Amino acid sequence: MQPADLKRAVSTGLLSFPITDFDQAGDFHPATYTRRLEWLMPYGATVLFAAGGTGEFFSLTPQDFTAVVGTAVQTCRNRVPIIAGAGGATRTAIAFAQEAERLGAQGVLLLPHYLTEAGQEGLAAHVEAVCRSVKLGVIVYNRGACRLQAGTLAQLADRCPNLIGFKDGFGEIELMVSIRRKLGDRFSYLGGLPTAEVYAAAYKAMGVPVYSSAVFNFIPKTAMDFYRAVVADDHTTMNRLLDTFFLPYLEIRNRKPGYAVSIIKAGARIAGHDAGPVRPPLTDLSAEECDKLAALMKVLGPQ
Repeated sequence: MQPADLKRAVSTGLLSFPITDFDQAGDFHPATYTRRLEWLMPYGATVLFAAGGTGEFFSLTPQDFTAVVGTAVQTCRNRVPIIAGAGGATRTAIAFAQEAERLGAQGVLLLPHYLTEAGQEGLAAHVEAVCRSVKLGVIVYNRGACRLQAGTLAQLADRCPNLIGFKDGFGEIELMVSIRRKLGDRFSYLGGLPTAEVYAAAYKAMGVPVYSSAVFNFIPKTAMDFYRAVVADDHTTMNRLLDTFFLPYLEIRNRKPGYAVSIIKAGARIAGHDAGPVRPPLTDLSAEECDKLAALMKVLGPQ
């Protein structure tokens, strides 16, 4: 898949990040991961992100990364494009991006470099180095320590033809509007806040109609129903699902840092598609919290 093809693929439809399956010892479990992808693909996500944030990229070793992305590529080949996460220090991110390309992934999501603060010049050098290291299309994730401004992104767009997408994880209207207005159709734009459904209508109004859904991992039918409602400006359906599921769901998710991932694994377990525990430093939901989530899911009906 050429970068321009990837740009078209992520410009419409619902995107999602499959969780990564671990056994009770915390080791990658390829058999259940394969079954997970087989279960999710028919629901209609346009693209799947392997080893992304919801897939606990931050806890994966290089060997884990190869196994996860390789399994996803083989399982989804010729059916759903796979975009692989890459992140960390510049040379580390390059190594992940090049491994994703070797494995046959169709693109790279460049996750934040984590701890070290950096100015715009340094961030641009980091993104450019990763883009130049591969032929794949790259989507940059503006989140955490990676806070690119519109002018910096315009420079990167000129220097990096394979930088085809921008994912926003800040949720700041002024920043997002300035980027969207300055870059126009040069990028595909993705909403990337946790539980993106809550922000979907607002992002669509800003010219960002596409988002990635984490809850697709355990309520795929509802996730697709909500996305179709966003596309159709069906506020009746959106408001019903916000009131009956998403807002109460946020009350559980917001109890502890890191629960944005942990609650997805809990939901998958309740739905009968157990992915095992999260890896430290994340912690799993308590039994009480799982019961509350199960009650919310029951209201939605069969998936």
